[in-house]
Amino acid sequence: MQRYWVIGGEYKDTSFQAVAAGREEWFGPFDSFEQAKKEWARLAWSTVDHATTRYRIEAMDPDESPPCTD
Repeated sequence: MQRYWVIGGEYKDTSFQAVAAGREEWFGPFDSFEQAKKEWARLAWSTVDHATTRYRIEAMDPDESPPCTD
């Protein structure tokens, strides 16, 4: 069963390559895409005036190994 996460935060600039605070924030996991979308909307609308803040939804299967971050 896939689980969903909302990931993002404030970035250094609008290229969204480097996070301003050092690392992205993770919210979740959520059991459905709709639950994750509701949290994404809450976060996105609360930062709508911040040009360097962005959030996205990512799906992950708990039975698979997490992606390597090294």
